[in-house]
Amino acid sequence: MAVYTHVSAEMMARFLDDYDTGELISFKGIAEGVENSNFLVETRGGADGHRFILTLYEKRVDPVDLPFFMALLDHLAERGCRVPRAIADRQGVQIRELGGRPACLIEFLEGISLSTPNPAQARAAGAALADLHRAVADFAGGRPNSMGLASWHDLATRCAGQWQQIDPALEDIVSSELAYLDAHWPRDLPQSVIHADLFPDNVLMLGDQVSGLIDFYFSCTDARAYDLAITHSAWCFSGDGTQFDAALSDALLDGYRSHLALSAEEQAALPILVRGAALRFTLSRAYDWINTPADALVTRKDPMAFARRLLFYADPAQAGLFA
Repeated sequence: MAVYTHVSAEMMARFLDDYDTGELISFKGIAEGVENSNFLVETRGGADGHRFILTLYEKRVDPVDLPFFMALLDHLAERGCRVPRAIADRQGVQIRELGGRPACLIEFLEGISLSTPNPAQARAAGAALADLHRAVADFAGGRPNSMGLASWHDLATRCAGQWQQIDPALEDIVSSELAYLDAHWPRDLPQSVIHADLFPDNVLMLGDQVSGLIDFYFSCTDARAYDLAITHSAWCFSGDGTQFDAALSDALLDGYRSHLALSAEEQAALPILVRGAALRFTLSRAYDWINTPADALVTRKDPMAFARRLLFYADPAQAGLFA
């Protein structure tokens, strides 16, 4: 479970006293995610609803970035995107503190996060990502990508001497790929604010329709096509990265292109961008694998699942994958 900070019932009740949410009935930690502490909160008698997500921001989320995230969600919701807004307390404050951590009470969206999406769901997710990119065209905010190429070198350095804890082959894979991406990473692609973490568990589905996009805490300004590459690496493989699903790939890409056309430059860059996406998650998972506290209620994610994706993308036999 992704719960790093303990919250008692008394703490939760006092926190909710400043909201129009009614009386606390129950709350429980949410298993998904590794970045923050998340709780499903249920209340009764409130004006703002009866189910919420309470997020306590930990680890990589800089509190300075929270106003950007909240403004982005408000903007997307106003443009018709299905995203959860932060609930303001009676004083109009969205970002507060609980348990010594910045905390936000977030709207609960109906829907299910799928572990094995089908092509129709992948198509819907691709279309929803394109709609997000269109919706932010007039968003004034921006944020540098804190998990870009420079950070991958930093993560690799922090894992040095500890790769054996994961897989003996991983050090050479990471070293050679960093050198390749340093030489080939595209620099002049169309930019916007991107989600940067649109895994299946961050897309809520009702049947084959997207009911919500969630977890925007890696959102930043970067290449739109890189966002599509991240989503492709997350959606189009088996969980362990051993099996590529061409039907999911075709559906995801078709869904995106049906709502937003890719330029020739973006199309040509995708084979490199997907390698970067796979390396980014290999490295962040490797760092978490090595450094997650023993007493944290969180399930570590296997870095090799994305290392296998990286090797697939880097295989010359896949040169025509995005043609």
